[in-house]
Amino acid sequence: MEQVKIGLALGGGAARGWSHIGVLRALEEAGIRPHVIAGTSMGAVVGGCYSAGHLDEIEAFARELTMRRVWGFLDFNLAGTGLITGGRLTERLIETVGGRRMQDLDIAFTAVATEIGTGHEIWLSQGGLANAIRASYALPGIFKPVKIRGRWLFDGALVNPVPISVCRAMGARYVIAVNLNFDLSSRGTLAPQIEFDTEPEVEPEIEPSVPVPDNGGFNARRLLQRQLFGRGENVPGISTVMVEAFNIVQDRIARSRLAGDPPDAMISPRLHGINLFDFHRAAELIDLGYAAAKREIETINQELSVRARMTGQARRIPA
Repeated sequence: MEQVKIGLALGGGAARGWSHIGVLRALEEAGIRPHVIAGTSMGAVVGGCYSAGHLDEIEAFARELTMRRVWGFLDFNLAGTGLITGGRLTERLIETVGGRRMQDLDIAFTAVATEIGTGHEIWLSQGGLANAIRASYALPGIFKPVKIRGRWLFDGALVNPVPISVCRAMGARYVIAVNLNFDLSSRGTLAPQIEFDTEPEVEPEIEPSVPVPDNGGFNARRLLQRQLFGRGENVPGISTVMVEAFNIVQDRIARSRLAGDPPDAMISPRLHGINLFDFHRAAELIDLGYAAAKREIETINQELSVRARMTGQARRIPA
């Protein structure tokens, strides 16, 4: 039987991207190994590590994360081009993948990024793996953008949230896509006849009326945390507003691109109720990704068998 060249397109979705690990585990168990991988944002993180043979290491790192450890990796920089410089995460990423170069990986891999200013979709398939991954997950306004060959790059989900087209360009004849925003498909509907009360609501004060001693920087950190991640009572923080806006744009673009270039197989983990910053819920996310892939394995195997037979028959027909 002829072998079909399989491509795996791993979509973006911040913390939800840990579910890609479960998807890869399920595909491996079924003997389905991609020949090429394209990743956007967290899809680039997991896909790049898998292509380099370091899936075990990135899974161990993800499962060890707690809320406290997540905060430990956030090196804030309010004076720069992003709220987080990403230095600590970069160190851990380099520790995981080492100095691997993309052209030397076991599986062909491409990371998708967006160029600031032009909006060009940039495909990174040569050079240092860690730097390419950093550029692909540099969420605008949150992470500092990455400069590569004179171009400033940030998150690829702005232009290609689920990089199916990249897999096809890499020669894949059967593309499996992992869409992490399936649960958001009902968002963004038109509500023209809903009446809203436009009177402004009074929000609670952020700062106390009476100055409180800094207490070794604890109060400053707590204030920063409240500003970034909200203050409860459904009051969103800066990061929530930025990420939600980004998420809506990403969802709209994904719908359009999936309609124009659908994959051969779609894996859509059910991730309702898991927020984009829930990095500490890796174990749950991995299980959900695994379960989603298992639901599609039988269909994928059947389609691959048919495609392989068709490819073999086509090659035996005389020119």
